[in-house]
Order: sequence, then structure tokens, then C-alpha cells
Amino acid sequence: MTPSVTGTSPGDAPSPHEPLALYGAGFAADPHGHYRRLRAQGPLARVRIAPDIDATLVTDYHAATDLLRDTETFTKDPRAWQAGVPADAPVLPVLGHRPTALFTDGAVHARYRDAINDTLALIEPHLLRAEVVRVAQRLIAAFSATGTGDLIAQYARRLPLHVFTASFGVAPQDVERVVRGTAGMMDSGADATEAYDDLVAVVSALVHERRRRPGRDLTTYLLAHPAGLDDDEAVRQITLIMSVGHDPTTNLIGNALLRMLSDTGYGGSLHGGATTAREAVDDVLWRDPPLANLGAHFPRHDTEFHGVPLRAGQLVLVSFAAANTQSTPSVPKTAVRSGDGGHLAWSTGPHRCPAKPSALLMATTAIEELTSQLCDLRLAVEPGELVWRPGPFHRALAHLPVRFTPLDALVEADEAGARDGDDHVPIRVAGTPNG
Repeated sequence: MTPSVTGTSPGDAPSPHEPLALYGAGFAADPHGHYRRLRAQGPLARVRIAPDIDATLVTDYHAATDLLRDTETFTKDPRAWQAGVPADAPVLPVLGHRPTALFTDGAVHARYRDAINDTLALIEPHLLRAEVVRVAQRLIAAFSATGTGDLIAQYARRLPLHVFTASFGVAPQDVERVVRGTAGMMDSGADATEAYDDLVAVVSALVHERRRRPGRDLTTYLLAHPAGLDDDEAVRQITLIMSVGHDPTTNLIGNALLRMLSDTGYGGSLHGGATTAREAVDDVLWRDPPLANLGAHFPRHDTEFHGVPLRAGQLVLVSFAAANTQSTPSVPKTAVRSGDGGHLAWSTGPHRCPAKPSALLMATTAIEELTSQLCDLRLAVEPGELVWRPGPFHRALAHLPVRFTPLDALVEADEAGARDGDDHVPIRVAGTPNG
């Protein structure tokens, strides 16, 4: 058995027979140093994503796009690979097979994908923006008079959480369980399986309740979709949407705010309007995408891909972060680095992220609202002192401490009005899921 390299520091090269570890504090502190070393090994390199669990990571931009679009050579079904993985492996809550659009191909994938797309299409952008603004103002008001704050715990994590849970009709007492479930599974630590199981329990109860008593929320619309999802299929699509929606959106907001607070290219002005916020988001999607390494694929048969032999059923991941930051004569840094015209943060091909419009709107609106209210935000620590959450899949700040000039509490609606607002769901309530 290959020895674990968990303790390998970014500056220590493993032996040619040891895969580079993509988990632990060393990787979290310097992922781009790891990517440079992996790119030096070729378009694909061996990595370790958990103790004794290896994968092949695609770090080359062109190889990544070829993989993500090749449905003939590769399948999304992980069950052949999963048969050789311990049942309690901490990466299985992210990579283990479930009946969702993420782990299926062909007609089955199309059925699940149509149900997800049609349900998410019910979110009206102008209502979503209004909801984000309302929630943002309430969250900012809770700490604006103190002059200090943690923009992850007090803002970036709570804002998308409210929007997602309210849209799907999650009961208020279950909201924190959703947070722990989505974050725990993405961290891929010792409690990842427990975290995912609890998330499934919350959503299962919600689906059971909406079968019995439909509401005006996305769960009800998904259950009514012509795809005819059974209870387990509905639970799995909802947990998929929440897990790849809430935590990555949190990280997108946090990473973009860090870019604005630490990059002199933004001129020290945080209230430059929508352009500044969108530029920061685009920068992050290129360099530090919230989902840094994922896009799991498995060869249908023994094959050779970009000069590298692969076995049938072997786990192949895409490093969106490494591919995006590659610079070669064929992929120059300045060639496609304007907007999101070429990056892979949303993936590409048949499994491209369906929630891109909503996630972008939430992130940019959240940043605009925060920086317009607290326009002299500054980091409370040096950037090098910030702690990043460990895990092979995401790029996620643990905290983002800031200081600013204290403000009087923002004007809020009266208590009854606030309660009514909390029940508002930012989706179109007229028509049917196919409307």
C-alpha cells in the first residue's frame, strides 16, 4: 500500500512513486504551488484525495475540456470505482453514486437534468435580487455597529443559506443542519458521512411533508415535474442542488471579497459599483474557483488519454483551478481571461452547472450590497494569516475577519414585517413547473 503523504509540505517533492496529497493544511495553504508541481508531471498526474485513496488529476486546460465533453470514452457512474473504496471513505459523500444528474449519463441524466433545470428556471431574477438585498441588509445590520466582523460566518455563509433553504421550504429549525451537512461533506473530513446523512434526513422529511402538503416552494415544483421523480430521486436532486449551490456560493462570495480587500488592483475603493464586484467574481472564478477539483469521470474501458494510460473504472478528476491558471503557448494568460468566456469554473459539456445565473446574481448582489454599506472595509489580519478549510475539492476560507467604521444599525422592518419577509420565496408562483 502506498504510504500516506498527508504531512508533505508544499516545498517537499514526493518520490516519483508517491502521489501528491490534495488534502490537509499544506494543500489548503498553497494549492497553486501544488498545481505547478503537478503540471510539471504532464497533463494528468497522480494525487491522493484522502488517506489511501488516489485519483488521477487533469491539470491541462485542453485535456480538461476534452474530458468534460467526451461521453463516449468516459462515464459519470462511479460504481465500478466505488466497489474498491472503503464504505466509510470521507470522499464518498461527494463522489459516491446516487441517483442524481451528477452521476448518470444519457437518458437518465437528461431526465434528472430536465427536472433540475425546469425547477431552477422558476426563480425570477428580479425577485431573487430583491431577496438577496433584503437578507444582506438584515445580516449587515446585525454587526455594522460593532466595527468588526467575520464576513464568512456572519455574511457569506448565511446569505446563500437563507435563499436556498427558503426557496426549497426548509423549516427554520433545520437550517443549521443544512449548513453543517453541506459544509461537512465538502470538507471530506472524518465526519463527512455523518454530515451528509443528516442533510439527507432533513431533505427526506421535507419531501415527505411536501408530498402530504404541497407548498409554494421549489420542492413542491420538483415533485410535480413531469419527470415523475420518486421520493429518493427527489431527495437526491435537492441535496445535490444544496451541496453544489450553498457552499460554493459562500466560497465565491468570500474569495471575491478577499480579492477586493487584498488586491491593490482594486484601487482601495470597495464601492465602485457592479463592475468592481463582477470583476472580483470573475477573477476568483479564474484563479480560485470555489470548486477547485471535481468533475469526476471514469473510463468505460482501458484507454489512453492525452498520452496517459487509464484503466477502466479509474477515478479521474478535473482541476478547474489548475487548468484555469495554466499558461502555455496554446493557452496564454491574456488570451481568454476577460469575463467568464473561457474558464472552467462552471465546468463544460453536458454536466455544466445549471445554477450559474442564480449563483452569479447572488454573489455579485451580496458583494455590492456589503461594499455600499461598509465602504471602508479592511482586513483585520494579514492575508497570509488567513486560514483555508482543508479538503481536496474546494477553495474555501474558514474566516474572513475585517474592520470598518462602525455604523448605526441599518433601518429594518418591524418585527412582524421581518417575519413575513422571511416566508417570501423568490420564485414565480404562477403556472406549473413547465410553465
